Amino acid sequence: MKRFVVAWVATAIAATGAAVAALGLVSGALTGTSGQVMSQDEARAALATRTHAASPSGTPAVPRTPTPPQTATATPGPPGGELIRTPGGTVIASCSGGLVTLRSWSPAQGYSVDGVEPGPGREAELEFEAGEGEDVELKLGCSGDRPIRLPTS
Repeated sequence: MKRFVVAWVATAIAATGAAVAALGLVSGALTGTSGQVMSQDEARAALATRTHAASPSGTPAVPRTPTPPQTATATPGPPGGELIRTPGGTVIASCSGGLVTLRSWSPAQGYSVDGVEPGPGREAELEFEAGEGEDVELKLGCSGDRPIRLPTS
């Protein structure tokens, strides 16, 4: 009986190893990826290229300059919201009837999200907490039907 268990375990290990090796060989063909890790600069360049290529306006891509710390810009986003970029991450917010709502948010690399008050309300708040460096506090309100950044205390 003991021989049977040992043989079964050896067969299971060999089959698992063969399956992992086979998947490693074909994974690039299945997923279309090279499996190599990108540097931070390579990832930024790839994202910038993909962002510009996906521009719905069809206008030529214009290189973006880094955003100074503690600033936010609002640009038209997906239906029902506007994209607000900060050094700590991005937020999609919308206004309706004077009330702001945070639709979604995504921290930048090196940041996490802390203390979300998504609304709807007169104000909505979110903090992007930095692993290193300064945290980014974002407080939004409405001006008409557009989200605007409000001063934080």
